[in-house]
Order: sequence, then structure tokens, then C-alpha cells
Amino acid sequence: MSAPAAQTPGQPVDPVEAIVPMIPFVVPVVGAIMIFLLAFIAVSMA
Repeated sequence: MSAPAAQTPGQPVDPVEAIVPMIPFVVPVVGAIMIFLLAFIAVSMA
């Protein structure tokens, strides 16, 4: 792979590259929400 090119004002922003820096924060939050959601479903069915 080549080195990433510097963004110039004329280039559009790649949405994937805009999301990637937030992955370390989003994945644990979504995981915690899923755990509580599954626990709520299990308790309500019991």
C-alpha cells in the first residue's frame, strides 16, 4: 500500500477514514449496550 496522501481542500473527505479514529470508542459502547439489552431480554423472559 502507498502512504496516505495529504488532504487538499479540493478533495472530498472519505467517510470510512472519518469513522476509523472513533472505532476504539464506539465498539465498547455498542458492546455494553448489547450486553444490557440481552440481559434485559433474559430477565424479562425468565
